[in-house]
Amino acid sequence: MAQPPSTTKSLLARAHSPDSASRIFDDKIQYRSFYLRPSSPPPPDAREARRKARRDRALTRSKQKPAPLSARARRRLGLYDLPRDRQRYALYEPLLGLWQGYVRELLGNELYTGGQAAAAKLSAGEMHGAEVEVVRSSCPSRVGIRGIVVKDARFVFEIVTPRDRVKVVPKEGTMFRVEVLLEDPPELRGEGQNQGQQGREGQEQKMPESAVPGDDATTTRTSRPRKFVFEILGDQFLHRGADRANKKFKTHFLKNV
Repeated sequence: MAQPPSTTKSLLARAHSPDSASRIFDDKIQYRSFYLRPSSPPPPDAREARRKARRDRALTRSKQKPAPLSARARRRLGLYDLPRDRQRYALYEPLLGLWQGYVRELLGNELYTGGQAAAAKLSAGEMHGAEVEVVRSSCPSRVGIRGIVVKDARFVFEIVTPRDRVKVVPKEGTMFRVEVLLEDPPELRGEGQNQGQQGREGQEQKMPESAVPGDDATTTRTSRPRKFVFEILGDQFLHRGADRANKKFKTHFLKNV
């Protein structure tokens, strides 16, 4: 039975010579693979992708023992709420002392010099336990609120006031003031150690007898603790503490609040 003429060869014969058409057919067309279906399945649509993502999340959650609580479940259980019997200022005063030592260690010598390096360290520092005071705010009723930070959330500070009340102060549009008690500079502490006990006794003897606690000289050295006071703009603190520690802050012009 005679083979029907190939359509491909007849088309090639119209454009090429018989020898060239036969060579092109044998080299490039005759043994070429012919796929009836695509080599890969078509990409899924958006709905199928969302379904697959939900199945994967459910499978991952089921493998964890115990399964983690969702944000809604944590709020329903009140895990973020501060109990009423824990809303006492005196209960967090030891935490304030720990925070003071933490900040002094964080800043080091820059605690006495200040500058942009100190500001960068303070911006990335931990604020739980700090005693803050609202000095400027877009809401005048918040000015004067003072207390210890018990929760540094992304958008708010939760503060326990000396009257044993919890105040939720938004960071946006608010300026906070923080005071850090200073110790004697290292050079002064070194001089005191080198002089010894006799040197200190000699200084006490040289102090005039007429000096009273009300005098400026004695009050500045003994009764008045030196403080490093800085103010933070809440708009630059709209991050969680863990995220703020790894964030690099840039110098910006402060807007009016």
